[in-house]
Amino acid sequence: MTLIVKKTTQLIAGMIFMYGIYVIVHGHLTPGGGFAGGVIVAGSLILITLAFGVDFLKLVKEEAGTTIIESMATLIVILIATAGFLFGTHVFFNNFLPKGVVGELVSAGTLPLYNIFVGTEVAASIFIIFLSLIIFKEESPQ
Repeated sequence: MTLIVKKTTQLIAGMIFMYGIYVIVHGHLTPGGGFAGGVIVAGSLILITLAFGVDFLKLVKEEAGTTIIESMATLIVILIATAGFLFGTHVFFNNFLPKGVVGELVSAGTLPLYNIFVGTEVAASIFIIFLSLIIFKEESPQ
């Protein structure tokens, strides 16, 4: 890519990433949440990969790190949902943590935890799909 694309990416990729984190963390207060924020975070990682190439992130043919992150995030969501079943009123996904004060960042019980781990899982999944398409393109005969 050209120098203009690389410098523009350096300027905006961090802001896009931080906005995705903001959407994830504030998902229980504003529109958005884990899925929307995860897509934004994955978009920032994809932008960096497109501008600087696969070598910039020191990626290899196996996306083991991203796959582990995706799997762990999914496992944690299932464990929190099961904890709601065990510690609550025997309802799966029960909100068993204190609700807090309405409108504050630390409120809504387990919902912010779900947003964080769903956002992590979505970002990792979309980035894995993108990397798989890059690997498929590089290995396909021209």
